[in-house]
Amino acid sequence: MTNNIPVSNSKQYTIEQFFNSESIMYNSISYDEKNVLYSSDKSGIYNAYIVSLENGSHKQVTHSTDNAIHAISFFPNDNRFLYLSDKGGNEILHIYVQNEDGSVSELTTGEQERAEFYQWSRDGKSFFYGSNKRNPSFMDVYEMDIESFQSTCIFTNNEGYEFGSVSPNNRLLSFAKVNNSNDSNIYIYDRDIDLLKHISQHDGDVHYIPQKFSEDSMYLYFLTDENDEFQYLKRYHINTNTSEEVMKENWDIMYSFFSQDYHYLVYAINHDAKTVVKILNVTTNQLLDLPNLPEGQIVNIKMSKSEQVITIQCNSSNSPSNLYALHRESKKWKKLTNTLNPEINQQDLVKAEVIRYPSFDGLEIPAIYYKPVIRNGELAPALVYVHGGPGGQSRMEYNPLFQYLANQGYAVLAVNNRGSSGYGKSFFSAADLQHGEIDLEDCIQAKSFLQSQNYIDNNKIGIIGGSYGGYMVLAALAFRPEEFNIGVDIFGVSNWERTLKSIPAWWESFRDALYKKLGNPYTQTEYIRSISPLFHAEKINKPLIVLQGANDPRVLQVESDEIVAALQKNNVPVEYVVFPDEGHGFMKKENKIIGYKAVLAFLDQYLKQV
Repeated sequence: MTNNIPVSNSKQYTIEQFFNSESIMYNSISYDEKNVLYSSDKSGIYNAYIVSLENGSHKQVTHSTDNAIHAISFFPNDNRFLYLSDKGGNEILHIYVQNEDGSVSELTTGEQERAEFYQWSRDGKSFFYGSNKRNPSFMDVYEMDIESFQSTCIFTNNEGYEFGSVSPNNRLLSFAKVNNSNDSNIYIYDRDIDLLKHISQHDGDVHYIPQKFSEDSMYLYFLTDENDEFQYLKRYHINTNTSEEVMKENWDIMYSFFSQDYHYLVYAINHDAKTVVKILNVTTNQLLDLPNLPEGQIVNIKMSKSEQVITIQCNSSNSPSNLYALHRESKKWKKLTNTLNPEINQQDLVKAEVIRYPSFDGLEIPAIYYKPVIRNGELAPALVYVHGGPGGQSRMEYNPLFQYLANQGYAVLAVNNRGSSGYGKSFFSAADLQHGEIDLEDCIQAKSFLQSQNYIDNNKIGIIGGSYGGYMVLAALAFRPEEFNIGVDIFGVSNWERTLKSIPAWWESFRDALYKKLGNPYTQTEYIRSISPLFHAEKINKPLIVLQGANDPRVLQVESDEIVAALQKNNVPVEYVVFPDEGHGFMKKENKIIGYKAVLAFLDQYLKQV
């Protein structure tokens, strides 16, 4: 199937046309069920928009030109809404409220205070959020009254607990405590008696991840992979200290939550890199039928207070996310957005497919494959793409860069190398303390799949990736310099010793987990340097392009500065694009267009035309 030559007469599009499609995020239904709140980059950067469920009209309600607006939620009983925003991608997020008259108030004001919205109280009179204003390393939990906007600290976090949920009676809080990337615990804090209780005693590496409390506050629902490869859903009875299984699938259950009146339990499954959502009627224990679902995967789902309106975001490999609404009586989905640039015909875009190939030791490696659009019968160049993480996953979702590259005649194979999430805990932990080594071999073996396709030029295969994937690009060029013809590094780590010592303060609770996965920069210096491409840059002899945000708090600009300088010193072709107003991930359309246009020009010069 994959070996058929994908000759096409489809139209060729520009990078501007691809990135002039909309990208949308978030999804909140108003209290009166008349509107949906979401964020869109239609204006060039993410702003908040409201779409009417009655007539489908859209209104832009924030007008930022420099910082992305993350529209979180309508208020429970009026049309005010909360949003988050930082400064130029520095990830120091603040919480804002936009009032019905359009005025805005900043609710968390500390210059270095990072805040996270958690959830609304059951009575709708307050919301819970996290803030590190007391200690930059840890998120304390606060409750904020929505009339006075006065906040109260209800849990002081000195041990790196990760917030889970608050019970409907506001008495109990759940937390996770991460021990390492493969092991975590659950704690329940009782506000009335000021007691924190550990409820997940176990031996060995097992994940326990708190979800939501039941309506009567008597049960905590949680995810675990106890005695199983995949995460499944259980619930813990608080009075009897007993647990029981609720739902198990053959893949990871990713998350679960209740509808506002607790008649339905919603949960999502990571089914072979595609999200499948199910809604369970907790009274009848029957799954709710979602008729005539749009093609693709649901990436965000909400139910209205009456539970009669369901809104989703749905995307596919050849269609960006769109909002849809279902009035359950009508049994028909209404499309609320049209995000694909009307200049682009969806039929011209590539439908990705899940493939698997054997690695060096016979282990099957899953990947998402985007065939190239071949117009003149020539052999196509190809790229192996490596996702971020460590522990991320490439998924069956729309990626404008992949579609642009495929449209320009490049094959893209997005590899889920061992160490990726979504394929069981054994696969996830298989690269621990072997990153840049055993997972790199998986990426190199991806070449064999590409070379087996009779329309691929075996001598024109490069490697591309972002964040941890950018590190893998540098690792491939430094440690296996003859394998790939070029590298595209998007804010990748070059020096793990520095990066692991300088992770943002608010990642403190994950510090030990990262050390156990990658190595301790203080006690395993020799090993850390052995897997850091910067210390082996003299071996790099293939052309490289690097993209970097100057405000990136995770992978500091110096990581890219130094690897670029090392290649320049060695007279290796290297190009460097730095965005002064971006962080870890590019938010502005203008910057994406500039950056990815530079990537294509680089590929055309050093890969396609050599």
